[in-house]
Amino acid sequence: MKILLTGFKPFGNESCNPSWEAVKLVPESLSGASIIKLELPTVFGKATEVLYQTIESEHPDIVLNLGQAGGRAGLSLERVAINIADARIPDNEGNQPIDEPIRADGAPAYFSTLPLKEMALKMSQAGYLVGISNTAGTFVCNQIMYDVHYLIDKQYNQMKAGFIHVPYNHQQVDEKRDVPSMSNHDMSQALVVGLERLIELKGEKSGEILLGGSEH
Repeated sequence: MKILLTGFKPFGNESCNPSWEAVKLVPESLSGASIIKLELPTVFGKATEVLYQTIESEHPDIVLNLGQAGGRAGLSLERVAINIADARIPDNEGNQPIDEPIRADGAPAYFSTLPLKEMALKMSQAGYLVGISNTAGTFVCNQIMYDVHYLIDKQYNQMKAGFIHVPYNHQQVDEKRDVPSMSNHDMSQALVVGLERLIELKGEKSGEILLGGSEH
């Protein structure tokens, strides 16, 4: 089994992006699965191009994208991506789409195809602050989640995908007041726990992962 993990380059005058810092700390092999790591540009369109190229060359079974959501206290497993790009700030190349559809021929929204609640429960039981989120925003994070599921819908029906937002890391909040953060190590370890549960469920279901997971 191959799992493609991605994080983003820093944006918005930040010196680092905790999504990529967490991904870098994940082992290259986990519970028998090969982990492929990819850093994406925080640029509308370009991030999708880089990701699509890697999917085409690596043919992963699962794609899990990570992004930064500064201000959130823990990890957020995203349930849905919407077909809109609406940027509060410019991306790293100055693009700032406002109320633009991501794909003219795409669905209004795509839902994660990972077992979110099973993953979140295991991560929470391990002591990490985690929850299910119903908004991936409207910046590049939402676009990449949307575009992965668009590709699955059009071409890779057996591939599964999802998105996790992570909070600021400790380094980023040194000059910010009253802003929650997590260490890169804790974010990475929480991710490992979630991935191990995902791999376990993948094996139990003989390759089939239930949409959105079961209720707890």
